Amino acid sequence: MNEGPLTSSMNTMADVWDAYRSELEGVEDQIHKNLDSSVALVNTVAAHILSSGGKRIRPLLLVLSARLCGYTGKDVFILASLVEFIHTATLLHDDVVDDADLRRGRQTARKVWGNQISILVGDYLYSKAICQIVGFRSQGINEVLSEACRKMAEGEVLQLYYNGNPLITESEYLRIVEYKTAGLIAASCAIGAIAGNVPVEKQAALFRFGQRIGIAFQVADDTLDYAANGDRLGKTLGQDLRQGKTTLPLLHLLQHCSDQDRQMIKDRMETRTLSEADLHRIIGLMQQYGSIAYALERAKRFVMAANLDLALFEESSPRRALSIVADFMVHRDR
Repeated sequence: MNEGPLTSSMNTMADVWDAYRSELEGVEDQIHKNLDSSVALVNTVAAHILSSGGKRIRPLLLVLSARLCGYTGKDVFILASLVEFIHTATLLHDDVVDDADLRRGRQTARKVWGNQISILVGDYLYSKAICQIVGFRSQGINEVLSEACRKMAEGEVLQLYYNGNPLITESEYLRIVEYKTAGLIAASCAIGAIAGNVPVEKQAALFRFGQRIGIAFQVADDTLDYAANGDRLGKTLGQDLRQGKTTLPLLHLLQHCSDQDRQMIKDRMETRTLSEADLHRIIGLMQQYGSIAYALERAKRFVMAANLDLALFEESSPRRALSIVADFMVHRDR
C-alpha cells in the first residue's frame, strides 16, 4: 500500500511538499495548460491570482487522497487543477464582496482591473472547471463537486446575512465555515477517493476528514486575524472585525467580557470604525479571557477528529502526509 521509505522520514509540512513535489509540479503544469481562453485578459487576470503564492492545499489533498486509495493515474493532475480553479474563482468573488485591496501581500485582481472583470473571470474559472469535470463522466465526482459549489454560495450569503451581527451563535458560525470553506476541501479529498474506486465507507471517511480539517483551517485563520504575524501571512490584523465579521474568538470574548466592553465592540462593529487603539484593546481582552486560546483549541479538536477518520486506511506515506497536512491547518503561522 504505497508504504515506501517516506513514511518514517516525513515529519513536517516541508517534508510533504518535498515528497510530493513531482505530483504538485504536474498539477501546476495542468493549471497553466487550462489557462487557454481565446480572450487574453481572462488568462492574464486568472494567472495574476493563480501565481500569487497560494499553497495549493486542495490539489495536494486531492492527490494525497487518490494515492492513499491506490490511484496512480495522471488524471489526478487534471482533477486537482480544476479544484484549484474553483477555489480561485471564490477568491476573485470574495475580494469583490470584501472590497479587498490585498491578498497574500499582493494587489487583488479587483484593485488592478476592477470589480466587473474580477467577477467575470471568476465566473469563467467556475465554468471552465465544471465543463472539464463533466468530461470525466463520473456521477460521484459530479455530485460531490456540485454540492460543494452550492454550499460555498450559500455560505457566502449566510456570512453576508450575519455581517455586523454580534449575536450570531457558535453553531451558526460553524455552519458558515463548513459551507464556505470546508465544503471544497472535503470535496477534494472525496474526489481522490472516488478516483481510487474505494468502498463508500472509505470515500465518506475521507470526505469527513476534509470537512473537519477545512473547519479547523478556517477557525485557525479567523483566530490568526487577531494573533498572527500579519507580515508573514500577508494579512492585516483585525480585518475581519473592520468588515463586521463575527468569528469564533470574538464570539467567545462577547460571551465573557463586561457589559461595557461588549457594548464598545458592538458599537465598533455597527459603525465600522476601528482604531488601532480599539484593536489593541480588543486583542488584549481576548488574551485576558482566553478567547484566542479557546478558538485554537476548538480548531485542534477538529484536527484530532479528522485524524481518527484516517484509521480505516493502512499506514502509508500518503496517510502520514495527510495527517501532517491536518496539523498544518492549525499551525500555519509557524
